[in-house]
Amino acid sequence: ELERAGAQVVFIAAEKRDGMFKPVKFLEKHPVAFPFLLDEDRTVTKAYGLYHRLGKDAINIAHPATLLVDGNGTVRYIYRGDSQTDRAPIEQVMEAVKKVKASS
Repeated sequence: ELERAGAQVVFIAAEKRDGMFKPVKFLEKHPVAFPFLLDEDRTVTKAYGLYHRLGKDAINIAHPATLLVDGNGTVRYIYRGDSQTDRAPIEQVMEAVKKVKASS
C-alpha cells in the first residue's frame, strides 16, 4: 500500500551488528524487500529525539517511530511510540504520505 502511494520503506534499528538481537543473523533467516540500516552508535536515534535510555520496557534503545521524509530530505511526519509496542496507525501514515505527495 505504501509503495503504491509512491513511498519507500526503510527500517533503521538502534542495534549493533553483533548486538543482543543479532540483526544480521535475523535478516539471513528473514530477508526483507527494503533497506535495513543499523544505527550502531545511536547517532540517528538521538538526533531525532528517539533515544530511550531507560524505561519500564526498554534500556538503551530507540522508541519505535515512523518518520516520513520527503524527496528533499525534510521530515514531514513523525510518530514516536510511547512503548516498544506502540506503532503509528497505518491510516495516519497513509494520510501523511498523501499530503506530501499532493504538495510535491
